[in-house]
This record gives sequence, structure tokens and C-alpha cells, in this order.
Amino acid sequence: MNQRTLNSEFTFTGKGLHTGLQITARFLPAPENHGYKFKRVDLEGEPEIDALAENVVATNRGTVIAKGDAKVSTIEHSMSALYAAGIDNCLIEVNAPEMPILDGSALPYCEAIASVGVTEQKADKDFYYVRSRIEVSDPETGSSIIVLPDDDFSVDVKIDFKSKVLNNQFATLEHIDDYAAEVASSRTFVFVREIEPLVKNNLIKGGDLDNAIVIYDTPMQQSELDHLADLMGVARKNVSELGYLNERPIAHENEPARHKLLDLIGDISLIGRPLKGRIIATRPGHSINTSLAKKIRKEIKHQEVQAPIYNPNKEPLMDNNCIRELLPHRYPFQLVDKVIEKGVNYIVGVKNITANEPFFPGHFPQEPVMPGVLQIEAMAQTGGLLVLSAVDEPERYSTYFMKIDNVKFRQKVVPGDTLLFHVSFMTPLRRGCAMMKGYAFVGDKIVTECEFMAQIIKNK
Repeated sequence: MNQRTLNSEFTFTGKGLHTGLQITARFLPAPENHGYKFKRVDLEGEPEIDALAENVVATNRGTVIAKGDAKVSTIEHSMSALYAAGIDNCLIEVNAPEMPILDGSALPYCEAIASVGVTEQKADKDFYYVRSRIEVSDPETGSSIIVLPDDDFSVDVKIDFKSKVLNNQFATLEHIDDYAAEVASSRTFVFVREIEPLVKNNLIKGGDLDNAIVIYDTPMQQSELDHLADLMGVARKNVSELGYLNERPIAHENEPARHKLLDLIGDISLIGRPLKGRIIATRPGHSINTSLAKKIRKEIKHQEVQAPIYNPNKEPLMDNNCIRELLPHRYPFQLVDKVIEKGVNYIVGVKNITANEPFFPGHFPQEPVMPGVLQIEAMAQTGGLLVLSAVDEPERYSTYFMKIDNVKFRQKVVPGDTLLFHVSFMTPLRRGCAMMKGYAFVGDKIVTECEFMAQIIKNK
């Protein structure tokens, strides 16, 4: 699957929830491997901020990212819409320290994305695959998020505010393609009891009943409720009538839970990669959402490339016989058993290491270890298959390696191991030459890595 960006730009103008400023946000297509970036066009030098978890500086009533003195808040709704649309690369130019709140949902962004369309790019998507259970929790709030391995992306959310109006609610998104119809229109919400402190602290200068669901669930003095109604510019309500103050009906019976799901997706996008896994969240909020994103980001930064997923029950893209048709190598020097995955710019090969390998009797006979140079050779052969896949009539060419750099051996490879090779282009194939980066894995651990240059030459 390839990366995606916007087909053309679109612009929104609206109030900022916290500042009350009239804000313009411009969404532009971006090149491959760009990710999401926010540009503060109102500041000197127009600084850019990568929308990544490590740049989160605050989570009070919204997600705030910053770089130096430049910051942007309330990014989660736009990020959620971009992520759900499968967009990997986008530049957002904004002329204020926050995004416009619009109607308090992600629907305007979804509609704008649908109107301009999406363009598929050449680079492969770089998924983050959840391999084992990931959990974050906050004992003080009772919040927890669990992420489990799965072949797709899905989210379950449960909220509980111990409120007479808003008690237990559940929301589920099984397929990301259903996001626009099932989740996007869900608005943010606030309790009446929270409004006056927010107003006194100038935290919702741009808030009104057009961009938030306002929940009245705790009886108060009529004079207090009248005062708050006047602050919000809405008709006064009898104190005995608990419920929603909005004249606009709620979009879904469980709209608050769906909005929490919307926010969670926006915050998860801060890992910088589309995720494959099932998220189960209890009482989620921006703080714990971004804690999860930071935890995953640490893992991503710790290991540049994730180990490929190997399912021996799945039919390979190339078996041993197919490989022999493309590579001139034969026993004992054919060191790739099969190819299990291939994209435009990468390939994944497999080598099963048995005790009968011909090099073991002479390479530490008492403690057999696969020679590092043969691991490099196996990666090179896998890279050769990638290069050959980029030309017509590949059987008429052979691949020769011209240079090898930055070789690192991290762990022994011994009988019984299964080596997985992930090889990708560092540069496009030009004039028959290309730079590649290769990793060899045993399980989830990198055992060997290197960079090499290859050239293809037509056979005589």
C-alpha cells in the first residue's frame, strides 16, 4: 500500500476555541515521507512543528504541540480526519496558536478532504504493527488504554462520568472506512459546571453552543444557571430540566463517546505512522492518549525499522524455484529461501538456518555461528531481487554489488534461527545503479544491518 496526500489544497477560517481569534488554516499536499507538519505563518521565519508525540507540551482541554516558542493547540480534530482518510503527508499552515474549532467535530475536515480528493504517492506506507500487548493507565483518573495485535485498525471506547445525564457510554469503530459516516460529526462536549471557571480563566473565548455539546447534569440555583446562560448567549432554562442545553439535537445517542473516539484517533496519529492493532480505551483523554503515543514513539525511535511479520502459513510471493529463475546462485550459495512481501521500494526475504548448513562445520564447530559476511550476502541477494523487480525481463539481467558501508553485527545467528531480510531503496534506480539499506532480523531484533550499492548488467 502506498502513501497518500491531498489532491489539492483547501482552507478553513473560523474562531479559535481558546483565543476567540479569527483563524485561517490552510491544508496543502506534501511530498512523500513528509508526515504531518504545522507551519505558523504568523511568526517570524514561519517555523514548522512536526505533529509527533515527542512535541506534545500540554493536554489541557486539547492537544498542544510546540517547537521552541512556536505552538499550535487543538490539533486533534484535523489530525483525526487526515488519519482516517489514509493521508500520510500534509502541511497545515495556520496564522494563530490554535486551530479553528469550527463546529467542534471533524466533519468539516472530512468533507473538505472528500471534495479535493486524495492522491496516491510512490513511496510505501510505513505501518506500525502491534506485536504484543501495549498498556498505559492512570490510577488517579481510572483511565486506561490497551492495544492488542490485529491485522487491521479498530477502536473501542468506554466513558463514565458518573453523571445523571452522561453515565456509561460505548463507541466502536471496526473499520476506518466508516469513520466519516459514524464518527466525524460527533462534537466536543462540556459540563455546565465547568463553564464558569473556563470563562473566568479566559480558556474558551471562542466557545459557544455551535461548537460544543453543553451538558447540564447537576442542579444549581436558578440565578447561577441564568448567569451561565447569559455568558453563553442562549435562552435561559429551568434548573429542574437536566439534559443538553443545545437547541441543535445530538448527532448520535452516544455522541460524547464517539467524540472521545475521534479525539483518540487524532492523538494516535502522533506516532507518525498508520497503526495496525486494536485499541481498547476506558475513560480516554488527551493526557493518556498522548502518553500511549509517546510510548510507541520511543519504540519507533529505538528501532528504525520494525521487524517484518512472518506467517509461514501464508503463500510466499516467490518460492525457492521462482528465486532460482532470477538469481544465478545455486547451492550452497543461494541464501534466500523465499520472498514474503514486496512494495514499490522494499522487499522482505526469508532464510531458514539449519544445523546442516555447509559453513557450520568450519565456522566454530563447537558453537556454530553463521558468518556475518554470509548474512550480508543473503541481504544482497534479497536486494538483487528488489532491483530486478524494477526492470522488464529481469531474467536477462544479473545484479552486482559495488560498495558496502556502515555494516553492524548486533547478535549471533545460530542453527534454528529464521532470518528475515528487509531491504529498501535509499535512492531510485538510475542508470542501472541504486543505493539500498538492509536489515536482518531474528524475531523482533535486528541482528545485522548495512548499506550497499548495486548495479544491474544485462547477461551476455
